[in-house]
Amino acid sequence: MMLTRRHAIMLATAIGLAAGGLSAAAAETFQIGAYPSNPPFEYKNASGAFEGFEVDIATEAARRAGLEPEIADYGFQALFAATTSGRIDGAISSITITEERLQSQSFTQPYYDSDMGIAVKEGVELSGTEDLKGKIVGVLSGSTGAKWVSDNEAGLGIKAVKGYNAQQDMFLDLGAGRVDAAVSDIPGMEYLFTKMKGFAVAGRIKTGEQYGMMMSKDHPQLDAINEAITTMKEDGTMAGIHEKWFGSAPPAGSSTVTVFAIP
Repeated sequence: MMLTRRHAIMLATAIGLAAGGLSAAAAETFQIGAYPSNPPFEYKNASGAFEGFEVDIATEAARRAGLEPEIADYGFQALFAATTSGRIDGAISSITITEERLQSQSFTQPYYDSDMGIAVKEGVELSGTEDLKGKIVGVLSGSTGAKWVSDNEAGLGIKAVKGYNAQQDMFLDLGAGRVDAAVSDIPGMEYLFTKMKGFAVAGRIKTGEQYGMMMSKDHPQLDAINEAITTMKEDGTMAGIHEKWFGSAPPAGSSTVTVFAIP
């Protein structure tokens, strides 16, 4: 009887250890890279932890896919090399899905629609892109804003383009007069201007841009993460995250609530 009981205890212990091992295996780490100065999409709070619209999306999607998300601090341009090399599994930071990027990266379905804007110091008049003639324009290096300015630099007669690794540095230079205008995504700029005063979005550039989570090309977890985003749209989680960070419901028909295939 004693032997039987001992064997039962040993068996229960072995089962418990095995279950623990299976649990640990199920909680595979999903490494996410994020640019830390892009509120309300992603930023570091006072305690150094990441918060933001895309942070909530990425962490919830990873957990629904049975993964344990970990977010690391990367410069915007460094995100592309990090996914390509496999140092991280995915990247968030208002990354626009483009045909060019799809050649070397994979993306989930989009979850946010955005246009670019031209920002100036308050009081400076700017009626449109043609007013960039003869101006020094600041851009976030590696961004779609930087590509748009590069593509249109000669045609618009832009005097010079200055690239930055941090959006805050770009607007410090704009405030100091070292650049005349800045081109970047409107949502991020408008949020930043609630903290950094003295700037305004003076012109809108319609682009049809959509943001998604960028992942290593053909990443084995791409389908699982994408499916998690689908369920978040269908059960209202995505809309709730939008309301939390933007103070309003997402527009009907926007990519925040509409299910798309993997691009």
